[in-house]
Amino acid sequence: PGHLAAYAGLAPVTRRSGSSIRGEHPPRGGNKNLKRAFFLAAFASLADPVSRAYYDRKRAEGKRHNAALICLARRRCDVLYAMLRDKIPYQPRPATPIAA
Repeated sequence: PGHLAAYAGLAPVTRRSGSSIRGEHPPRGGNKNLKRAFFLAAFASLADPVSRAYYDRKRAEGKRHNAALICLARRRCDVLYAMLRDKIPYQPRPATPIAA
C-alpha cells in the first residue's frame, strides 16, 4: 500500500542531508491527477460517518483541515489498494461508537 500512496504523493517524505534529519513533510511530487482524485474522494467521503469520525479524530490531534484530509485520502488509498489486491468490492464497515 505504501508504494501506491508514494506514487500518488500521499506518503510523508523525510528530508535528510548528512546527519541532519528534518522530520516528515507532505511531498510536493507524485502523480498530481491521482492525488487530486484521492483528495476529492476524501472530501466527498466526509458525509460517511466512519470517514467523518476519522477526520474529526485527526482534527482533535491538532491537524489542520487540509492535513486531516490528506490523512483521510491516504486511508482511502490503502483501502483501494487492499480492494485491488484481494479482488473484492468495497464493503463499508458500520461506525463504532467511541467510548469516552
